[in-house]
Amino acid sequence: MMMMVMTTTTMMMMVGRVISQDYGDALTKSILFFEGQRSGKLPPQRMTWRKDSALDDGNGSNVDLVGGYYDAGDNVKFNFPMAFTTTLLSWSVLEFGQFMGSDLQPALDAIRWGTDYFLKATSIPGTVFAIVGDPNADHSCWQRPEDMDTPRTAYAVTTANPGSEVSAEIAAALAASAIVLQASDSQYSHELLNRAQMVFQFADTYRGSYNDVFGDVVCPYYYCDGSGFADELIWAAAWLYKATNNQTYWDYVLNNINNLPQDIKRIDIDGSTTQGGSFAEFGWDTKHAGINIFVSKWVMDRQLNPSPFIYSADRFICSILPESPSKSVTYSSGGLLFKPGPCNMQHVTALTFLLLVYSKYSNDSQRDIWCDNFAVSPSRLVQIAKTQVDYILGKNPLSMSYMVGYGNNFPQKIHHRASSLPSMDAQPAHIECQEGSQYFHSQDPNPNLLVGAVVGGPAEDDSYVDFRVDVSQSEPITYINAPLVGALAYFKEFPFS
Repeated sequence: MMMMVMTTTTMMMMVGRVISQDYGDALTKSILFFEGQRSGKLPPQRMTWRKDSALDDGNGSNVDLVGGYYDAGDNVKFNFPMAFTTTLLSWSVLEFGQFMGSDLQPALDAIRWGTDYFLKATSIPGTVFAIVGDPNADHSCWQRPEDMDTPRTAYAVTTANPGSEVSAEIAAALAASAIVLQASDSQYSHELLNRAQMVFQFADTYRGSYNDVFGDVVCPYYYCDGSGFADELIWAAAWLYKATNNQTYWDYVLNNINNLPQDIKRIDIDGSTTQGGSFAEFGWDTKHAGINIFVSKWVMDRQLNPSPFIYSADRFICSILPESPSKSVTYSSGGLLFKPGPCNMQHVTALTFLLLVYSKYSNDSQRDIWCDNFAVSPSRLVQIAKTQVDYILGKNPLSMSYMVGYGNNFPQKIHHRASSLPSMDAQPAHIECQEGSQYFHSQDPNPNLLVGAVVGGPAEDDSYVDFRVDVSQSEPITYINAPLVGALAYFKEFPFS
């Protein structure tokens, strides 16, 4: 009888620890998504319905700019967010690549697809290409990337017309990628690192914002930089220090970190603006919280002066904790984190990744985070991160996965040109710019499954409109997925955290 009781108790304990999500499957799909965003001459790949596109990019400027990624559901290559995506993919691998198993190589391939392109975009001394395609013309068409009729203008920043934010972010991406690719291809890694240092020098020597260079090509709707370029320069210097151990870059971080503004303006891709404390921001435009979290590892390990890095990183954590008196985010009744602006999942995945990284660093240093008068353990950060990942994957009031192709209930009509139009296999004939409108307005599900794409997500009341017209909710973006890759790798290894 006692044996029966023990067995039943053990079974109950096992039931209580059933893994609610298949994090390994989600990880595989989150990386697969990047194949669907590729521009250029495609290699043999799993996302077979996508074909070659934009094979003449750069011809008008006498430079090869074929390759790279489309940032979201359009057909423009915006190098500022593309570089941020590449940096975060690299950081995901750096922190959690050991847990990726067979998904590590596809993750490295995704990084290299970006860096191959950035080597081209920075191949002319004194010039960095920042955008390929005409954003205004592109957004007036609903057309497959394989069919593009819109101009493929190459926009560059130069010594005379600088763009420090985009140049520095590319330098950060090259440096971060050099670290994670070193083991598999040391010669290529060395090339990336050399280029990263050259591009950083360019960004720092010739200072200016690409807002002033490109005008309405970027502002207010297409990745307008609202927070200035100083954060990107420090961010790049930090990654270069990590990659080279050159004291010059660490000195640069120390000498400039206190010059960052305490309050910043963030301009989202719909043109809306929000004002807030810089310590709490991290995304394609603002690197402040990322800098403090990233640098905190060295400060903890070497017992350096914790100001401002640890203090600011702790303040950032306290701004997210639901129970914190200094919380600056909101949570839906279903538990999803919200910050002002469109495409909320970009904040959810980026901040979730930072929670996991800072939990790891703090745990290694055996320290708690203090929010006013109460201590927060590193494990609490993991708990919050897990609630966000689980919400994305279906543990929410709608029981909907916000990752396409994961689970049984996921978005069907996402705001994505290539996914929503017939594939080249299904309809080889050219589809003109305005001919695609019928597919944009169609009530039918998208014919091509963009597996792994995470959309902008639900509204603050946990409702979701599954229709292409609602861009903020239904559009997938590369920098939503990039930090999620790291988070999924972590929970694949530690599903009961």
